[in-house]
Amino acid sequence: MNMTPTTAIHRVMIVDDSDIDRYIAKKIMARHDFCNEVIDYEKPAEALEFLNDNQQHAGALPDVIFLDVYMPEINGFDFMKVYDGFSAMLKAQCDVYIVSSTIDPKDLMMADQDPNIVALHVKPLDAEFLSRVRQRRP
Repeated sequence: MNMTPTTAIHRVMIVDDSDIDRYIAKKIMARHDFCNEVIDYEKPAEALEFLNDNQQHAGALPDVIFLDVYMPEINGFDFMKVYDGFSAMLKAQCDVYIVSSTIDPKDLMMADQDPNIVALHVKPLDAEFLSRVRQRRP
């Protein structure tokens, strides 16, 4: 018997340099039957490469991206600057959420002002937040 989640969210991408935070996020999503598949990246450059290579292939793209802010080499806001240059189709399909430990008012303001970011959520993921994300999907 196939036990797939009854959700409109097929694939989630996690971009976070912390192994522990990625592990916790995957466990919480699994516990709440949030999605069918999780792809995760420790390095933002690799996630951007995946998105760039697949921006015309809707079936390969994630429905939701959970993005950390504080990462070496490319932080979350620099990631979003590159993301902004991707195809309109990709940006229409992917809902980007900043999921970070930040409470810096500057970060909150930047997230709020970026039209490609749906919302900022302070780590860790929780059932209430996942429910809001799920309700946003058609």
